[in-house]
Amino acid sequence: MNCSSKFLLLVAVCALTASIARAEEVGARWGTEEREREYYPIVNISIPKGLVIEAGAFCVLPDGRVAVGTRHGEIYLIGGVDAKRPTPSYHLFATGLDEIFGLEFKDNAFYVTQSCEVTRVSDTKKTGKANKFETLSDAWGYANYHEYAFGSRFDRDGNQFVALGLSFSYESRALYRGFILKVTPDGKTTAVASGLRSPGGIGLNETGELFYVESQGPWNCSCSLKAVTPRSFQGHPASFNWYKYAPEMGPVPPAPKSGSRIILEKERVKQLVPSAVVFPYIRMGRSITGFTVNRTKGKFGPFEDQIFVGDYTQSIIMRATTERVNGVWQGACYQFREGLSTGILNVVFTPEGNLLCGGTNRGWPVRGAKPFALERIEWNGKMPFEIQRITIEPTGFKIAFTKPVNPKTASDPKCYKISTFTHPYHAGYGGPEIEQTTARVDSVRISKDGMSATIVLNELIRGHVYDFDLGALRARDTDQLLHRKAYYTVNEIPVAK
Repeated sequence: MNCSSKFLLLVAVCALTASIARAEEVGARWGTEEREREYYPIVNISIPKGLVIEAGAFCVLPDGRVAVGTRHGEIYLIGGVDAKRPTPSYHLFATGLDEIFGLEFKDNAFYVTQSCEVTRVSDTKKTGKANKFETLSDAWGYANYHEYAFGSRFDRDGNQFVALGLSFSYESRALYRGFILKVTPDGKTTAVASGLRSPGGIGLNETGELFYVESQGPWNCSCSLKAVTPRSFQGHPASFNWYKYAPEMGPVPPAPKSGSRIILEKERVKQLVPSAVVFPYIRMGRSITGFTVNRTKGKFGPFEDQIFVGDYTQSIIMRATTERVNGVWQGACYQFREGLSTGILNVVFTPEGNLLCGGTNRGWPVRGAKPFALERIEWNGKMPFEIQRITIEPTGFKIAFTKPVNPKTASDPKCYKISTFTHPYHAGYGGPEIEQTTARVDSVRISKDGMSATIVLNELIRGHVYDFDLGALRARDTDQLLHRKAYYTVNEIPVAK
């Protein structure tokens, strides 16, 4: 066997070993569904026979109904989603649109992000049916089935943002594909960011800053949440060809070097924004999608002001938290709920504080068996023992919990199993976890109320994802963690005060 063959064999063996390890970890996580049900049951929202609701976008209306935009291009108004035993009503408001992945309501009109444009849809005759369709913006090109467009909620100034996927994974063949555009209330459209591959959603994080969901693929080894700032480059260079039509973006960024590291390229390519939250592939989803922020004032349990994001392939919901460190966004993701019936495209909190989830299995294989479904996740009032939030410290991390921890386990550094890894930043599709390390916990400090632990590590490594396995911890009432895993992306390390 020559050297080249030996190298290829070694690569194949390493990839297989990593895949088996991730599969074993996912298999272990799948066993939590029965326990999840004890705290967060799933309730089916029935859909009348013959009606297809492939939910791509949601919007809560002033009268308490929920509007849903579908992949078939329809808008339905649904009443009764929060009833104890839901038998909802469905009212068809509009048809003739195309794959709705953004839906807002203001001044008696819907603002619909569909594949080809943002459209203002209204019922001026008060008949209960849309009769007026106005193009607010069609500033981008659309020529391929995979060229999806995702729309955000309104920001503080009434603007919406549209995230445009590439024509294919590697190419941008239509105007502004791979860009994020801002659409003002009067329809003025400007470019904000470039470098997208295949977004799955766009919106505001817990502090009102703009973020979008990116999918695993070329230049993206895992799915991620990314912060969007003016003139930013999000990592995939295919859209550089449209800078000449967007002078507001400034000069074209230098081309990234394939095979480098994102933390290194960020120093060379000043516009480049690293992922704020990396979702380790397979272990934390395979194709994350729409997200929303919990503003239910405690109706959904101990996760107020946190991001809830769906995953299409694995039919699951995850949590995320973000923080800005040295001017750069970063944060953590956490397991939350599996066992949903179809691929999740979008989520929204209902007036009663339940999480409404919807989607489809059309296009790609998904774990949920149904071709489409509407389901709500509700909190039954029973407090789970969970990792509530992880934030970074100058020499380690602060881990907050939903219940007081048992001081015997929580004060033992050996109960904190923490490893790290990074990804190559390269043009290939996906990529391995590399440069793995094992972090050493040097000390632990428990808060007086037992609700948090501050850990000091032997070192913090910029550009690495920290993999927390806290299965050895126990609550003061002896409960074990509902989910033992969490992942924190370190882009920056705070300076000690």
